[in-house]
Amino acid sequence: MFESKPDIQGRAEIETLVNTFYDRVRGDEVLGHIFDKVAQTNWNTHLPKMYAFWETVLFRTGGFTGNPIAAHAKLVPLTDMGRDKFDHWLKLFRTTVDDLFAGERAEHIKNCAADMANVIYSKINAVPDPRFDPANLTPEQRERYSRYKAAS
Repeated sequence: MFESKPDIQGRAEIETLVNTFYDRVRGDEVLGHIFDKVAQTNWNTHLPKMYAFWETVLFRTGGFTGNPIAAHAKLVPLTDMGRDKFDHWLKLFRTTVDDLFAGERAEHIKNCAADMANVIYSKINAVPDPRFDPANLTPEQRERYSRYKAAS
């Protein structure tokens, strides 16, 4: 029997997503050591910060404060922060969302994660943001960009 998954409704689902995702990250052979050994992530402070971040992204209510670019830039001299790491992070994030949720907000959070990965990767590695190449835009990004250009 087909079981439908819920969409992300609020803070409770965000906490489930973040906890599940970072459990997977910590066990991941590509990313786990970056978080635990290189960044020496304090999970007691990191997880609530991520709840607030994603709640702010989806609902504008999380009260997130912080500088993700600076946090990631600190790692560049310590470990490889190349495109492959960001692509792997994004694949793991999308898979986690898909395993738990389905719906408009679930799709939106995956698109926001892709945008965030592109921005952070390009800023910390001083390379052009791949989203600026029209060939790399998703249909949703193309549509958003055309609305933006029409309004300006």
